[in-house]
Amino acid sequence: MNQLKLPIQTIIFDFDYTLVESSLGTIDGVNFAFGKMGLPLASDAAIRQTIGLSLPDILPALAGDAYTKYVDEFTRLFLQRADETMVELAEFYVGVPETVQALRGLGLQLAIVSQKRRHYIQGILARGDLLETFEAIVGGGDAAYKPNPEGLLAAVAQTDSVPRNCLYVGDSVTDAETARRAGIAFIAVLSGVTPREAFDDYNVCAVLADVSGLLDLEFLTSSLTRKSNAK
Repeated sequence: MNQLKLPIQTIIFDFDYTLVESSLGTIDGVNFAFGKMGLPLASDAAIRQTIGLSLPDILPALAGDAYTKYVDEFTRLFLQRADETMVELAEFYVGVPETVQALRGLGLQLAIVSQKRRHYIQGILARGDLLETFEAIVGGGDAAYKPNPEGLLAAVAQTDSVPRNCLYVGDSVTDAETARRAGIAFIAVLSGVTPREAFDDYNVCAVLADVSGLLDLEFLTSSLTRKSNAK
């Protein structure tokens, strides 16, 4: 278990597979780009495994390292399609809106650090009337790609927090590694495609089925409830 410095002031979330199911938009965007580039379409399952990677890493992961030189074209085509479909095809996981509102009600600051472009995140949050719930959003292109901790540390700074009083919640080992490099405690959720055992090599605070389990963590909610009641 990570050593926490209570009370926690800020919870920072990954986005895809953590707060939202957006694989349909990613599948659509990847195969739109592949079709325009004359590449064989990738299977839905293969594309789902790449969600959480940066766009420059998705192309070689699916088509092979020989296609790395076409990353700029792939990125341009993917974003062209994503501008039309990404927001409308994304869905929040069951319980996410209620969970993040409850966490805010406990006095927590909330933020997002993701490989997804910020304007897509903002559009999806706006659809769910949750945009104002998050103090900071750091998306793909705003900082170095994970597992570089630059984006995570930027969110910490934007919320006037310090790493020891933050939690990062994510679904992948990339998220876990990013938190480790930033010196931030990590909670894993199993709402994506990463199995529980993949986190065995990381010092996680908890492994939860989904983000709604945060409200069942006594070490988090008990101290926050006391703080909220003292106001």
